[in-house]
Amino acid sequence: MLTKEQIEQNKNEFIKILKTNVKRDGINELVAYLEKTDFFSCPASTKYHCDYEGGLCEHSLSVYKRLKRMVAAEEKVETTDETVAICGLLHDVCKANYYKVQMRNTKQNGAWVEQPFYTVDDSLPFGHGEKSVYIINGFMRLTREEAMAINWHMGFTDARAQNGMALSNAFRMFPLATLVHAADFLSTYIDENSSI
Repeated sequence: MLTKEQIEQNKNEFIKILKTNVKRDGINELVAYLEKTDFFSCPASTKYHCDYEGGLCEHSLSVYKRLKRMVAAEEKVETTDETVAICGLLHDVCKANYYKVQMRNTKQNGAWVEQPFYTVDDSLPFGHGEKSVYIINGFMRLTREEAMAINWHMGFTDARAQNGMALSNAFRMFPLATLVHAADFLSTYIDENSSI
């Protein structure tokens, strides 16, 4: 769980990294959009990783930091700090306004108590990675490499990867896509110490 102060610190760090590194037309409008949504206060998932208030922003920062280290260590991937910030921080913008809080009864110390929990309420069922690309492109133009990296960041867990060669082709043609997927995967399972 994060305190209100930690949530605010993460939000400020996220915006600072984004605005320092991304100089494209539309970035200020994209940040303003994110501030109008629950992006900085919502969870990253309902039960898998960072499933608490502020978890999505915390996860996005974790993926960005992991991706930055991986890009620096990988000689075959040439990219910019701008692209790393875009892909690492914005890969999950599809989750803004995606989760809702509901209540359920749970037994604690022999008594029934109402407890909040997160559910999914997808008002724009456009997919996952492709939805992030769609939202970002509504504010600023992504390069083809950035779009591929964000679109395929779920890797082989993406249902679209089960049929055909699209994912393998994307990973082969755009090595950054492979690194973004790996950064997301490693952040979720290692850096965030989730109980998956």
